[in-house]
Amino acid sequence: MNTVLVGIVVYILLQLLVGVYCSRKITSESDYLLAGRSLGVGMGSLSVFATWFGAETCIGAAGSVYENGLSGATVDPFGYTLCLVLMGLVFAAHLWRRNLTTLADLFVQRYSAGIQSFAVLLIAPTSIMWAAAQVRAFGQVLSSASGLEVDIAIAVAAAVVIVYTMYGGLLADVVTDAVQGIALIIGLLLLLVIVLEAGGGLDVSIARLDAERLGFFGTSEKSGLETLEQWAIPICGSVLSQELVARVLASRSPEVARRACVYGGLLYLAVGLIPVTIGLLGMQLLPGLNEPEQILPTLAQKYLHSFFYVVFAGALISAILSTVDSALLAASALLSHNLVVPLVKVRDDAAKVKIARMIVLASGIVAFALALNAGRVYTLVEEASAFGSAGIFTVVIFGLFTSFGGAFSAGVTLAVGMLTWIVGHHVLDLATPYLVSLSAALASYVLVATWESMRRKDVKLGLIAAWLREEH
Repeated sequence: MNTVLVGIVVYILLQLLVGVYCSRKITSESDYLLAGRSLGVGMGSLSVFATWFGAETCIGAAGSVYENGLSGATVDPFGYTLCLVLMGLVFAAHLWRRNLTTLADLFVQRYSAGIQSFAVLLIAPTSIMWAAAQVRAFGQVLSSASGLEVDIAIAVAAAVVIVYTMYGGLLADVVTDAVQGIALIIGLLLLLVIVLEAGGGLDVSIARLDAERLGFFGTSEKSGLETLEQWAIPICGSVLSQELVARVLASRSPEVARRACVYGGLLYLAVGLIPVTIGLLGMQLLPGLNEPEQILPTLAQKYLHSFFYVVFAGALISAILSTVDSALLAASALLSHNLVVPLVKVRDDAAKVKIARMIVLASGIVAFALALNAGRVYTLVEEASAFGSAGIFTVVIFGLFTSFGGAFSAGVTLAVGMLTWIVGHHVLDLATPYLVSLSAALASYVLVATWESMRRKDVKLGLIAAWLREEH
């Protein structure tokens, strides 16, 4: 076990060195936040895949499938695959052509500076919650490998990812994503082969599965709306996340952005089916596991030789690091570029980068606190996808593709989307709080924008009437 832990520490130190090395090439805010807008299709696709393929798939989804069967895989990998492909086919080229630095820039372009600030206050917490999910998963891996208490392991994990992210920026993230993606695929394939052999082979392992565990929609009496809710959260709630938008804006061209998202999404699905399969088979090999989210590292520890376990643990750490630094960078980009820098009127690029790094530190500390107090990785991921995103999704759709509505309709919609989600989920405990918040956001935008349009017409008619009176 000491050998395994040393191997993991060496792997983490190598990641930190990459971050420090790439930090030497950062001379501007664009370098730090968007890697100089230089991504090609290959690096972009791997970055999209590696960024999204994090704790919720490696740790959360495998644990959910272990507990609930195939129905536990609704969000991951299927929901998020649709999310990535939808970004590529519908949004990527339009966002790239806007010449944005963050998603929040769209709100000031299309609506107003006040709406931009409001949007940042809704989007940034989701990135921090996403980072918290990764930090918690990182802690689970360290705990499984080292025997440390989970809380102590989470604290160590948080310190590592904060330092790594502060130094490297998006450039280091993208560079390491390529290596991390390859390591992840190798590690998961290796574990899958061993698990299948331990279960007697593919045919035997599948034949021993309980038929109920293979039901995609589960055996519970869920309504059609509840099923739709499960799919709406990962798709509508994450398609316009800052983490994904950053990859789009960092691409060389709109076509590169589109293809990177589509290819990254398809790769995500192919690789994401591996932990799903392991989660299904894990019940046969490790029945009654107290911590379902540790199914992957526990199987690896039990069945892999120390060297191969280090490879696998490195793969898990790769997945988590590539996601957590993206989440912390997303929060930092929004808070620094769209709030702090305009507020203090900083113009020097070096100062902007310093502010962004300090906000990474602050965001990481908050993520650590959330990771300690969350029950499950999956809980954090769902909360991150749903919080405030109904209003963001609605306002961006209208703002990006139409000229309908203005700042007032956008502000009302953002507020309504957030409040209906909070009340529906945390107060009323509705079965479909996200669908309710999405419907309320859509209705509020249409109604208020229609009122705005009618009001503008009345004002114009009044001005014309006044002009006619003066002429006569």
